[in-house]
Amino acid sequence: MRADKARNREAVLAAAARLFDEATDPDDVSMDAVAAAAQVGKGTIFRGFGDRRGLLRALYDERTSQELAAPAAEGGPAEAALELLIRTWRFKQRNRMLALALEREGSGSPFHNDGYGRLHAQLAALVAQARGHADADFLAHALIAAVRSDLIEHLRAHPAVDPESGLRALVGSVLPTNEEP
Repeated sequence: MRADKARNREAVLAAAARLFDEATDPDDVSMDAVAAAAQVGKGTIFRGFGDRRGLLRALYDERTSQELAAPAAEGGPAEAALELLIRTWRFKQRNRMLALALEREGSGSPFHNDGYGRLHAQLAALVAQARGHADADFLAHALIAAVRSDLIEHLRAHPAVDPESGLRALVGSVLPTNEEP
């Protein structure tokens, strides 16, 4: 990648990250606002990312690869799945507007991005390890549904809900644990 292209890409991603971190509504972060904040032309963003969804995916994938790349916790599949889902929940809480924007973006979102693919592959492998391969793919998708950004956002209005306790119960109902009864 040419140096100026790489520099512009980094400037755009940094500007978009800052704008999403400061936003109160993901729809307030426009391509025009990102271009102005990055001090590049809007065409630079379109050439580098294709469209808004491409920019969202690039930023989301960059953040998930940095924050969620750590290996799962020690222990059995249930413990590893729980730890992975809790880390994902916390990540989406910290990146609320970006995660919401990606999920709202329409066709292909949120299921067709690298972050979702990595999370699904990890969970499907854990489910298969614990229960066998039958239904592992579906159950991994179902577990991920519990950490969708729209659910996280909805539950902000319900402070009595303990998401970590709920995730623990959900994982426990899907995956057997190594604990003695």
